[in-house]
Amino acid sequence: MANVAVVGAQWGDEGKGKLVDWLSERADVIVRFQGGHNAGHTLVVDGEVYKLSLLPSGIVRKGKRSIIGNGVVLDPWALVAEIEKLSKQGVVATPETLGIAENTPLILPVHRDLDQMREAAAGKAKIGTTGRGIGPAYEDKVGRRAIRVADLADPATLETRIDRLLAHHDALRKGLGAEPVDRAALKAELEAIAPQILPFACAAWKEMSEHIKAGKRVLFEGAQGALLDVDFGTYPYVTSSNTMAGMASPGAGIGPNGIDYVLGIVKAYTTRVGEGPFPTELDDAVGQRLGERGHEFGTVTGRKRRCGWFDAALVRQTCTQGGVSGIALTKLDVLDGFEELKICTGYMLDGKEIDHLPIASEQQRRVEPIYETMPGWSDSTEGARSWADLPAAAVKYVRRVEELIGCPVAILSTSPEREDTILVTDPFAGR
Repeated sequence: MANVAVVGAQWGDEGKGKLVDWLSERADVIVRFQGGHNAGHTLVVDGEVYKLSLLPSGIVRKGKRSIIGNGVVLDPWALVAEIEKLSKQGVVATPETLGIAENTPLILPVHRDLDQMREAAAGKAKIGTTGRGIGPAYEDKVGRRAIRVADLADPATLETRIDRLLAHHDALRKGLGAEPVDRAALKAELEAIAPQILPFACAAWKEMSEHIKAGKRVLFEGAQGALLDVDFGTYPYVTSSNTMAGMASPGAGIGPNGIDYVLGIVKAYTTRVGEGPFPTELDDAVGQRLGERGHEFGTVTGRKRRCGWFDAALVRQTCTQGGVSGIALTKLDVLDGFEELKICTGYMLDGKEIDHLPIASEQQRRVEPIYETMPGWSDSTEGARSWADLPAAAVKYVRRVEELIGCPVAILSTSPEREDTILVTDPFAGR
């Protein structure tokens, strides 16, 4: 049996929620391996809508084990709020169904403060963060001053961690014109939240090893998308972690040989939230139509997403960088009714044709997309569950996408409903 990593292959918002939920029904263990509560998944199960930010998608499935890995930065107050919200929908998280890696770093109020102060001070140079403290928390992790889940159970260590943390943050706050952190209040907040978090703490790396040795199916769930990767994304308009499948290894405490199949989630057109370059963006009626038909608003922020034609050059790039085995193509139905469709196959930069997005920010802004035009289709693809249900032009579009990105379509999604899915290749069967 194969272990599967699911990652976004664009700028996030590709429809991972539905696909992860669809796969999690067949998995035994579902692990979230990076990011924070700045990303959201919307699940629709038997007509019930669940909106998740931190909890792995398997939490809504009975008999599944969900784990928040150490690659995540965890806001304990946001987690408790999410658990409480789900409980009102009949989903109860217990230490048997949910585990949190004991070495997971915490997002604290000081991180949210710093995030928001920096964005406000940056003016036109802002990068469009969600203001939830994700970046500052990752900074403290690599700066070796983070407070981690296990520290909540060790008063002496917690004291030392707070001192080291505030020595850094108070200096930053002073430079930004803010008052020092109230140390006593921070400590009191941590002591108050600890009993609600510690029951879930576990040695996730050890547990993961046991699951894999036992032959259980493990689903590794990423957040955001490959183009927001801190190394390979459109830097600096990126998130603060590695968003590609390779992060599942250190982010969950397993070796790289623990991942057998990488499923890249790809939307049939392109969207982006926030600042940053977007070569195929459409500031016209077509872009507005894509946004309206695709209901393109952020699950977490509610921000309107920017929309554009499918960028095959970008997805070809992310599939190569991320070792994607096959893609799940989502929201094909949003393209229903267009007379013609365009696909970006490469770019022009200063009069020269290139086949990938350059790494330099100014060059990224200057590229012009090279388009290939294809006929659209008038018949509906919504709800299709077999190739025979699709218009011929839609099938040609999907096949052309495969050719251009150099990666096969493993799954085709034709609506938000989980059953409206065409399975071409079973990811759990391996490569």
